[in-house]
Amino acid sequence: MLAAFTFNTAENLPIGLLEPIAESFQVSLSAVGLLVTGYGVTVALASVPLAHVTRSIPRRHVLTGLLTALVLSSLVASLAPSYWLLLAARLLTALVQALFWAVMGPVAVGLFAPQVRGRVVGALSVAGSLALVLGVPAGTWLGRQGGWQVPIALLAGLGLVSLVTIAVLLPTSRPEEEPAAYGYSSDARRFGIVLAAGTLSAIGAFSGFIYVVKFLGDVSGFAPDTVSVLLLVFGVSCLVGVSITGALLGRFPHAAMAGAVVTQAVGMLGLYAAGPRPVAAVVFLVLMGGALGPVFMTTQNEMLHCAPGRTDIALAANSGAYNAGIAAGAGLGGLVLPLAGVRGTFLAGGLLTVGSSAVLLGGWLLRHRDRRPLQGGSTSRKTLPGP
Repeated sequence: MLAAFTFNTAENLPIGLLEPIAESFQVSLSAVGLLVTGYGVTVALASVPLAHVTRSIPRRHVLTGLLTALVLSSLVASLAPSYWLLLAARLLTALVQALFWAVMGPVAVGLFAPQVRGRVVGALSVAGSLALVLGVPAGTWLGRQGGWQVPIALLAGLGLVSLVTIAVLLPTSRPEEEPAAYGYSSDARRFGIVLAAGTLSAIGAFSGFIYVVKFLGDVSGFAPDTVSVLLLVFGVSCLVGVSITGALLGRFPHAAMAGAVVTQAVGMLGLYAAGPRPVAAVVFLVLMGGALGPVFMTTQNEMLHCAPGRTDIALAANSGAYNAGIAAGAGLGGLVLPLAGVRGTFLAGGLLTVGSSAVLLGGWLLRHRDRRPLQGGSTSRKTLPGP
């Protein structure tokens, strides 16, 4: 959980420190923005190849190596004398995170009995969400008080605590022999459906979310100080959504994902339709926030169930696809904004999320059809008795 918190804070911290970093290196804000977008693209491209290359290395060794790299890259970033060295350190952290999310899930849930593994996934996701609610705001405040290097250096300290803990306490075993190395109920079709639905949901969410500040100010009419408070409300609702979903994940894995995606669609379309009404805008903003974290968490949990092969490869594919969806959503929002305004970005995002819901519905219908009773009481997925 501490490592998940540290990685998510590292990924998003530059968002709150764009101006201090730009002033420090005398570069443009768009160049500093590359510290975030380049990070996401690197995770999207590197997740599956790195998981494949390291598939035979014991997970304890992989995690200690990843956390060592996190500590070193954070120290280099905090001491970087130039923008380009800072960018290189960020891309190294992105490579490390790409593999971390693929490896961390199977290792963590494999330490627990199957009936509580949904709650383990939920706990890890709560830690990741805390990065947005606590880690990034606290890091932004520290960076503005003592220099942007201070919070980045502190990430190295958090990574070191995780590194020592895992190096000392985590058992060493062959990856293929770990309890959660393979899906509980392998299903290639379900894997494809979850991957497609999760990617569509990410594209939809981030085509609007990146412009949420502009939306709340220009459309809903909130003052800048109020918008800052509403962003905190959004983060808290994300944390609450993850906590509630995590408690239900083990019992209702399919319904949890569908509920999160539908809630995201309602939130985004509600913002489009009722955005000019401040009270309604806050309600739909909370709904969107309450769904954003759970969508990714539920797709990760589904991968542990339906992975057609190794779960680390499936989780890497899911993480890579989701990050690609974030990048694609940002690009789509940039195309829609000058054509349809900021409300249009939420309409486009909401419709794409409806498309994600349709993919999940199609998967449910196919599964229901396959389980339809045949003559003699068998089902279409079972082999009929022989002579």
